[in-house]
Amino acid sequence: MDFTHFDEAGNAVMVDVSDKAVTTRVAVATGSIKVSEAVMQAVTSGTAHKGDVLGVARLAGIMATKRTSELIPLTHSLPLTKCAVDFELDTVGGMITAVCTAKTDGKTGVEMEALTGVSVALLTIYDMCKAIDKRMLIGDIHLVEKRGGKSGDFFYAE
Repeated sequence: MDFTHFDEAGNAVMVDVSDKAVTTRVAVATGSIKVSEAVMQAVTSGTAHKGDVLGVARLAGIMATKRTSELIPLTHSLPLTKCAVDFELDTVGGMITAVCTAKTDGKTGVEMEALTGVSVALLTIYDMCKAIDKRMLIGDIHLVEKRGGKSGDFFYAE
């Protein structure tokens, strides 16, 4: 098996994408945070002491997506053409799901950007609500779909 992020001497290297074609790349990632009734109430009513939890988490996720290459070694810096972070609330089950969509026209995919965006959005929810209850559980972070590029399309199937 050839490892693309190592040279012949075993040194970590960034993959050379110079010869790859520019295509439209889209990735969607999701993850969730399980919260208590008190946290959900603060989020939905806008009464968390630190402010608008989902608004700040959305911005944090977008900012993280744009800075992925500074956080994850050997990822390429990408000019994103779209980034969106959205939330789905299950108030009865105490679950907040974050969905991050990243898009670019480039030579490499945006999966890591979408995964980073969703992760930081969830971490921001935790940070903004930890004074209410520290027993939140972040999980199920995964790539939902990826389109474009040489390897083709991918859709997560349970």
